[in-house]
Amino acid sequence: MIRCIAIDDEPLALNLVRGYIEKVPFLELLATCESAYEAMDMVKKSQVDLMLLDINMPDLSGIQLIRSLSHPPAVILTTAYEQYALEGYELNVIDYLLKPFSFERFLKAVNKVRALQPLSADTNHTGRLQPPADSLHDYLLVRVEHHIVKVNLEDIHYIESYKDYVKIYTAAEKPLLTIKSMKALEDMLLDKGFIRVHRSYLVAFRKIDSFRNNRIMIRGKNIPVGENYRENFYEKFIRGKL
Repeated sequence: MIRCIAIDDEPLALNLVRGYIEKVPFLELLATCESAYEAMDMVKKSQVDLMLLDINMPDLSGIQLIRSLSHPPAVILTTAYEQYALEGYELNVIDYLLKPFSFERFLKAVNKVRALQPLSADTNHTGRLQPPADSLHDYLLVRVEHHIVKVNLEDIHYIESYKDYVKIYTAAEKPLLTIKSMKALEDMLLDKGFIRVHRSYLVAFRKIDSFRNNRIMIRGKNIPVGENYRENFYEKFIRGKL
């Protein structure tokens, strides 16, 4: 049984989600909340596996709620605003339901949660459902000009900081230029075969062609290994521990 709460400041939307939940045998509705603050209190007091969470709420948004929780449960976002999709997926939400959504679409989303792990044995130390490591996204969604672009991690060679932007280099002739911090990308890609080698460079370990004199070569690009990153890089590169 997946224990869930529904959060929405619109009563009609909240009732719709409540009705959908009641139709699904493997969902147990613990509570409905009309604000993110109510939901925050509920998550802290109860063992919540899943939040059906609206984004655009007064005082504290759904996105802010997720960021405020040290160990958030699984999340399915429900919203009328598609522009939040990128930020939502960066937070590893399970799905993104754009209002108005059908029961069929809702069922598809909650089945993703159900498929994450066998419910009898897949709780972490918080007692909540957690996606297995290999189920996390194997791609990035980045905003390039006025488009949201999906970039498969296996296609990325390296990432370079560029003023307030980053350049993502793939086999394509031109890099993708997007607003992103290197720290945010490092946190997202740390366990996905990438390593920070310089304050300006994050590289895909599997794409390294050679290494010499504190320089990495990737497809003809000479990338320096910064002094503050050398020990960590040597440990992982020489001993193959990445």
